[in-house]
Amino acid sequence: MPTTALTLISSMATKALLADLVTAYTRQHPDVTVAVTSVGGVDAARRVQAGEAFDIVALASDAIEKLAASGHVVADSRVDMVRSAVAVAVPAGAPVPDIGSEAALKAAVLAAPSLGYSTGPSGVQLAQLFERWGIAAQIAPRIVTPPPGTSVASLIAKGEVALGFQQLSEMMGVAGIQVIGGLPEAVQIVTTFSAARSAVSAQAGAVQDFLAFVASPQTAELKQGHGMQAV
Repeated sequence: MPTTALTLISSMATKALLADLVTAYTRQHPDVTVAVTSVGGVDAARRVQAGEAFDIVALASDAIEKLAASGHVVADSRVDMVRSAVAVAVPAGAPVPDIGSEAALKAAVLAAPSLGYSTGPSGVQLAQLFERWGIAAQIAPRIVTPPPGTSVASLIAKGEVALGFQQLSEMMGVAGIQVIGGLPEAVQIVTTFSAARSAVSAQAGAVQDFLAFVASPQTAELKQGHGMQAV
Protein backbone atom coordinates (compact mmCIF):
# COMPACT_ATOMS: atom_id res chain seq x y z
CA MET A 1 0.00 0.00 0.00
CA PRO A 2 1.29 3.52 -0.81
CA THR A 3 2.70 5.33 2.18
CA THR A 4 3.36 8.73 0.59
CA ALA A 5 0.62 10.77 -1.08
CA LEU A 6 1.69 13.81 -3.07
CA THR A 7 -0.58 16.41 -4.67
CA LEU A 8 0.29 18.44 -7.75
CA ILE A 9 -1.43 21.30 -9.56
CA SER A 10 -0.62 22.13 -13.18
CA SER A 11 -1.86 24.01 -16.20
CA MET A 12 -3.67 22.15 -18.97
CA ALA A 13 -0.68 22.17 -21.32
CA THR A 14 1.14 19.49 -19.32
CA LYS A 15 -1.90 17.49 -18.14
CA ALA A 16 -1.39 14.48 -20.40
CA LEU A 17 2.39 14.56 -19.99
CA LEU A 18 2.15 14.61 -16.21
CA ALA A 19 -0.30 11.72 -16.23
CA ASP A 20 2.29 9.61 -18.04
CA LEU A 21 5.16 10.87 -15.87
CA VAL A 22 3.21 9.98 -12.73
CA THR A 23 2.46 6.52 -14.10
CA ALA A 24 6.14 5.95 -14.89
CA TYR A 25 7.27 7.26 -11.52
CA THR A 26 4.80 5.32 -9.40
CA ARG A 27 5.64 2.17 -11.33
CA GLN A 28 9.17 2.58 -9.96
CA HIS A 29 7.93 3.79 -6.55
CA PRO A 30 4.81 1.78 -5.65
CA ASP A 31 4.81 3.31 -2.19
CA VAL A 32 4.00 6.77 -3.64
CA THR A 33 0.84 8.24 -5.16
CA VAL A 34 0.71 11.57 -7.00
CA ALA A 35 -2.72 13.16 -7.48
CA VAL A 36 -2.68 15.73 -10.31
CA THR A 37 -5.15 18.62 -10.64
CA SER A 38 -4.97 20.34 -14.04
CA VAL A 39 -6.73 23.66 -14.60
CA GLY A 40 -6.11 26.87 -16.50
CA GLY A 41 -2.69 28.26 -15.67
CA VAL A 42 -4.04 31.55 -14.33
CA ASP A 43 -6.44 29.68 -12.06
CA ALA A 44 -3.68 27.34 -10.89
CA ALA A 45 -1.43 30.24 -9.88
CA ARG A 46 -4.33 31.96 -8.15
CA ARG A 47 -5.12 28.85 -6.11
CA VAL A 48 -1.51 28.51 -5.01
CA GLN A 49 -1.37 32.20 -4.09
CA ALA A 50 -4.56 31.76 -2.08
CA GLY A 51 -2.82 29.19 0.08
CA GLU A 52 -4.44 26.03 -1.25
CA ALA A 53 -2.34 23.08 -0.16
CA PHE A 54 -0.41 21.30 -2.90
CA ASP A 55 2.97 19.61 -2.70
CA ILE A 56 4.07 20.43 -6.25
CA VAL A 57 3.26 23.25 -8.67
CA ALA A 58 3.90 22.78 -12.41
CA LEU A 59 3.36 25.85 -14.59
CA ALA A 60 5.05 28.00 -17.22
CA SER A 61 8.46 29.07 -15.98
CA ASP A 62 7.52 32.74 -15.64
CA ALA A 63 4.57 31.81 -13.41
CA ILE A 64 6.84 29.63 -11.26
CA GLU A 65 9.30 32.52 -10.99
CA LYS A 66 6.53 34.83 -9.76
CA LEU A 67 5.36 32.25 -7.21
CA ALA A 68 8.95 31.83 -6.02
CA ALA A 69 9.36 35.59 -5.67
CA SER A 70 6.21 35.77 -3.55
CA GLY A 71 7.29 32.83 -1.39
CA HIS A 72 4.60 30.40 -2.55
CA VAL A 73 7.04 27.88 -4.00
CA VAL A 74 10.59 27.06 -2.93
CA ALA A 75 12.87 28.72 -5.48
CA ASP A 76 15.79 26.31 -5.24
CA SER A 77 13.52 23.30 -5.69
CA ARG A 78 12.58 24.33 -9.24
CA VAL A 79 13.27 22.05 -12.19
CA ASP A 80 12.59 22.83 -15.84
CA MET A 81 10.56 20.00 -17.36
CA VAL A 82 9.97 20.71 -21.06
CA ARG A 83 10.00 23.24 -23.84
CA SER A 84 6.71 23.40 -25.70
CA ALA A 85 6.09 25.05 -29.07
CA VAL A 86 2.86 26.51 -30.43
CA ALA A 87 1.06 24.71 -33.24
CA VAL A 88 -1.67 25.87 -35.62
CA ALA A 89 -4.81 23.90 -36.43
CA VAL A 90 -8.02 24.11 -38.45
CA PRO A 91 -11.21 22.05 -38.31
CA ALA A 92 -10.86 18.62 -39.91
CA GLY A 93 -11.65 18.82 -43.62
CA ALA A 94 -11.27 22.60 -43.82
CA PRO A 95 -8.97 24.20 -46.39
CA VAL A 96 -5.39 24.36 -45.15
CA PRO A 97 -3.86 27.84 -45.31
CA ASP A 98 -0.18 28.46 -45.99
CA ILE A 99 1.66 29.25 -42.74
CA GLY A 100 5.16 28.55 -44.00
CA SER A 101 6.47 32.07 -43.51
CA GLU A 102 5.73 35.05 -41.31
CA ALA A 103 4.02 36.84 -44.21
CA ALA A 104 1.93 33.77 -45.05
CA LEU A 105 0.89 33.33 -41.43
CA LYS A 106 -0.15 36.99 -41.22
CA ALA A 107 -2.23 36.58 -44.37
CA ALA A 108 -3.85 33.43 -42.95
CA VAL A 109 -4.73 35.24 -39.72
CA LEU A 110 -6.24 38.16 -41.65
CA ALA A 111 -8.28 35.77 -43.81
CA ALA A 112 -9.63 33.60 -40.99
CA PRO A 113 -13.28 34.24 -40.06
CA SER A 114 -12.56 33.33 -36.45
CA LEU A 115 -9.38 32.93 -34.41
CA GLY A 116 -8.60 31.30 -31.09
CA TYR A 117 -5.63 31.18 -28.76
CA SER A 118 -5.12 30.35 -25.12
CA THR A 119 -5.11 32.73 -22.18
CA GLY A 120 -1.73 31.35 -21.11
CA PRO A 121 1.77 32.68 -21.82
CA SER A 122 1.71 31.65 -25.48
CA GLY A 123 -1.54 33.56 -25.97
CA VAL A 124 -0.01 36.67 -24.45
CA GLN A 125 2.90 36.44 -26.88
CA LEU A 126 0.58 35.87 -29.82
CA ALA A 127 -1.38 38.99 -28.90
CA GLN A 128 1.93 40.89 -28.83
CA LEU A 129 2.77 39.51 -32.28
CA PHE A 130 -0.56 40.70 -33.68
CA GLU A 131 0.10 44.12 -32.14
CA ARG A 132 3.54 44.20 -33.77
CA TRP A 133 1.96 43.31 -37.10
CA GLY A 134 -0.48 46.19 -36.65
CA ILE A 135 -3.58 43.99 -37.03
CA ALA A 136 -4.73 43.58 -33.42
CA ALA A 137 -7.66 45.99 -33.68
CA GLN A 138 -8.71 44.60 -37.05
CA ILE A 139 -8.95 40.98 -35.85
CA ALA A 140 -10.19 41.67 -32.32
CA PRO A 141 -13.89 41.07 -33.17
CA ARG A 142 -13.01 37.63 -34.58
CA ILE A 143 -11.05 36.34 -31.61
CA VAL A 144 -12.73 33.59 -29.59
CA THR A 145 -11.25 33.33 -26.09
CA PRO A 146 -11.67 29.90 -24.49
CA PRO A 147 -12.92 29.82 -20.89
CA PRO A 148 -10.29 28.74 -18.34
CA GLY A 149 -9.64 25.02 -18.58
CA THR A 150 -11.17 24.78 -22.08
CA SER A 151 -8.78 23.97 -24.90
CA VAL A 152 -8.62 25.89 -28.15
CA ALA A 153 -8.57 22.50 -29.87
CA SER A 154 -12.05 21.69 -28.56
CA LEU A 155 -13.38 24.97 -29.98
CA ILE A 156 -11.78 24.19 -33.35
CA ALA A 157 -13.39 20.74 -33.32
CA LYS A 158 -16.81 22.31 -32.65
CA GLY A 159 -16.36 24.71 -35.55
CA GLU A 160 -16.31 27.76 -33.27
CA VAL A 161 -12.72 28.61 -34.27
CA ALA A 162 -11.50 28.49 -37.88
CA LEU A 163 -7.80 29.01 -37.12
CA GLY A 164 -6.48 28.12 -33.68
CA PHE A 165 -3.17 28.41 -31.88
CA GLN A 166 -2.15 26.34 -28.86
CA GLN A 167 0.62 24.23 -27.40
CA LEU A 168 1.10 21.23 -29.68
CA SER A 169 0.72 18.96 -26.64
CA GLU A 170 -2.87 20.13 -26.20
CA MET A 171 -3.76 19.53 -29.85
CA MET A 172 -2.30 16.07 -30.29
CA GLY A 173 -4.90 13.35 -30.59
CA VAL A 174 -7.91 15.68 -30.57
CA ALA A 175 -10.63 14.42 -32.93
CA GLY A 176 -12.16 16.87 -35.36
CA ILE A 177 -9.10 19.04 -35.96
CA GLN A 178 -6.14 19.07 -38.32
CA VAL A 179 -2.81 20.30 -37.02
CA ILE A 180 -1.20 22.07 -39.97
CA GLY A 181 2.17 22.78 -38.40
CA GLY A 182 4.08 24.95 -36.01
CA LEU A 183 4.54 28.68 -36.23
CA PRO A 184 7.26 29.79 -38.66
CA GLU A 185 10.66 29.80 -37.00
CA ALA A 186 10.91 33.58 -37.14
CA VAL A 187 7.86 33.97 -34.87
CA GLN A 188 7.71 30.62 -33.09
CA ILE A 189 6.70 30.82 -29.45
CA VAL A 190 8.34 28.32 -27.11
CA THR A 191 7.23 28.06 -23.50
CA THR A 192 9.32 26.38 -20.82
CA PHE A 193 7.26 24.54 -18.24
CA SER A 194 8.77 24.11 -14.80
CA ALA A 195 7.85 22.48 -11.51
CA ALA A 196 8.69 23.34 -7.91
CA ARG A 197 7.85 22.34 -4.37
CA SER A 198 5.08 24.32 -2.77
CA ALA A 199 6.17 26.32 0.28
CA VAL A 200 3.41 24.66 2.31
CA SER A 201 4.47 21.10 1.50
CA ALA A 202 5.71 19.06 4.44
CA GLN A 203 7.11 16.31 2.19
CA ALA A 204 10.30 17.89 0.90
CA GLY A 205 12.20 14.65 0.39
CA ALA A 206 9.46 12.88 -1.55
CA VAL A 207 8.78 15.97 -3.65
CA GLN A 208 12.44 16.43 -4.59
CA ASP A 209 12.71 12.79 -5.58
CA PHE A 210 9.73 13.16 -7.89
CA LEU A 211 11.05 16.42 -9.34
CA ALA A 212 14.44 14.80 -9.98
CA PHE A 213 12.69 12.06 -11.92
CA VAL A 214 10.63 14.56 -13.94
CA ALA A 215 13.82 16.35 -15.00
CA SER A 216 15.85 13.19 -15.63
CA PRO A 217 17.09 12.03 -19.07
CA GLN A 218 15.02 8.86 -18.79
CA THR A 219 11.86 10.92 -19.37
CA ALA A 220 13.04 12.55 -22.62
CA GLU A 221 11.41 10.05 -24.99
CA LEU A 222 8.11 10.26 -23.14
CA LYS A 223 8.18 14.05 -23.44
CA GLN A 224 8.83 13.83 -27.17
CA GLY A 225 5.77 11.62 -27.47
CA HIS A 226 3.72 14.53 -26.17
CA GLY A 227 5.12 16.97 -28.70
CA MET A 228 7.53 18.55 -26.26
CA GLN A 229 11.30 18.66 -25.85
CA ALA A 230 13.22 17.86 -22.69
CA VAL A 231 15.08 20.84 -21.26
